[in-house]
Amino acid sequence: MNYFQLFNLPATLEIDKQQLSHAYQTLQKLTHPDKFASGTEQEKRLALQKNAQLNDAYSVLKHPLSRAQHLLALRGIEINGEQQTMQDTSFLMQQMEWREELDEAREDEDALENFSDELVADINSRLKHLSALFLDSDQASIAEHNQEIAHEIRKLTFIYKFQSQVEQYLEQLEE
Repeated sequence: MNYFQLFNLPATLEIDKQQLSHAYQTLQKLTHPDKFASGTEQEKRLALQKNAQLNDAYSVLKHPLSRAQHLLALRGIEINGEQQTMQDTSFLMQQMEWREELDEAREDEDALENFSDELVADINSRLKHLSALFLDSDQASIAEHNQEIAHEIRKLTFIYKFQSQVEQYLEQLEE
């Protein structure tokens, strides 16, 4: 199912979150199971299914990484939850450097906050690049272009997880 169509949004990485929220609330009112409490069992079950589907769609479109994965899935490439090994040696080196930096900064709140800020900036930069890749229609090979997008999403997946780890260390220091 195309979640963008469900919410009447353009199928792009950058979306209007206010428009998404408004569409979600409107559809939520229409499909909420309580509206069908006096209906038949089939109507209740159908309302529950539609409501769950709506919640899943909203959850996916709300976050840029899952939104990117959904956009790629609409192009026929599913990478959600895969465990493919990264073949980009420069990115692998970057990961090693980040891990070393994290080990050194683990007990230093200021260093961790600076590191977190750097990761957020990197994520934002990569999201802009990814957005441009989704919009690029001048590619020579659609399959190669989609693989490049998948590769960038895999990198972002790692960075988001790594950023989460940095945030956990910060929370531990604040306790």
